Amino acid sequence: MRKLLLFIFIAFSQYFAVAQTVKYSNEFLAIGVGARQMAMGNAAISSTNDVMGGYWNPAGLLGIKSNLQLGLMHSEYFAGIAKYDYGAIASRLDSQSVGAVSIVRFGVDNIPNTTQLVDANGNVDYDKISKFSATDFAAIMSYARKINKVKGLDIGANAKIIRRKIGDFGGAWGFGLDVAANYTTKNNWKFSAVGRDITGTFNAWSYTLDEETKNVFALTGNEIPRNSVEITVPRLVLGVSKKYTVWDNKISLLGEVNLVNTFDGKRNVLVKSKIVSIDPQVGFEAGYKNIVFLRFGLNNIQKYTDIDEKQLTTVQPNMGAGIKYKVFTLDYAFTNIGNASISPYSHVFSLIIDITKQFKKPKISTSKD
Repeated sequence: MRKLLLFIFIAFSQYFAVAQTVKYSNEFLAIGVGARQMAMGNAAISSTNDVMGGYWNPAGLLGIKSNLQLGLMHSEYFAGIAKYDYGAIASRLDSQSVGAVSIVRFGVDNIPNTTQLVDANGNVDYDKISKFSATDFAAIMSYARKINKVKGLDIGANAKIIRRKIGDFGGAWGFGLDVAANYTTKNNWKFSAVGRDITGTFNAWSYTLDEETKNVFALTGNEIPRNSVEITVPRLVLGVSKKYTVWDNKISLLGEVNLVNTFDGKRNVLVKSKIVSIDPQVGFEAGYKNIVFLRFGLNNIQKYTDIDEKQLTTVQPNMGAGIKYKVFTLDYAFTNIGNASISPYSHVFSLIIDITKQFKKPKISTSKD
């Protein structure tokens, strides 16, 4: 038994010896989903109360009023080179709990593979050019529940399965956990906390390069990748929101502030230190009769050096609109995935559909047997 335990310990020690903490690991899961949330500068963990909560804050799923809710989103970045898609379904399990499944995909397709373009004799053969895709994929299973013993407290959790693939060259499987909580006060202030990747999300990378491709890599001065484990460190997102209604409840005004706290050293954000870096996000929404909405948000506060070596600070503005008609909610955002001074803006559309089951009342028979 001792020999078996020693063998397992040595095996795992060697396996995790190549593990590395990567500062921007699984960043495709930090872009955000939903045109409403992205228009508000990703300040969304507190006010999201629909199927999108499976991504932002699983505790927010308890705000779903229908029995079943569907969510879809599509956007494109870098002049359509990268495709970003999201789909989710949430179902009310009972009066106290909700479950959801979300799918996220970020991919670049039709990438030319030129590793075999030139043969060993220096001849160029364009027929040897093939194409492959680089895709990041995540499936998120969510659960939310009310805590009856503490009025106003909701909790939730996510289990994430991650699949990242680079053509036939290699790929990774990963797994991670999120936890979340919402607390609503008597005067409708809502405080939220989301712990993402609380146990650290491990992506196990493996590569299947043939000898010919390895030789091309070596001759061109490229590093030959090796199997390894990539670790995504935890982050804590804190949020607070407040909603007001005026003019006989016809106009609603909502504001939210989020603080994204990371603990992997200095980042290019507003508050940075060796212990914690804090990235603030601010969002605002105005609605009329809960039908038409206008939104605005600020995020990605960064510093950079221009060509004249001047230090500049940039803030990314976002904006959008939404309309709700019966069971359909269509949202639009004019937003970005990075620094506004570097990356072009993109158009994002998302759709939410509410499905309420209608139950027929059982007929009561008055006849005697």
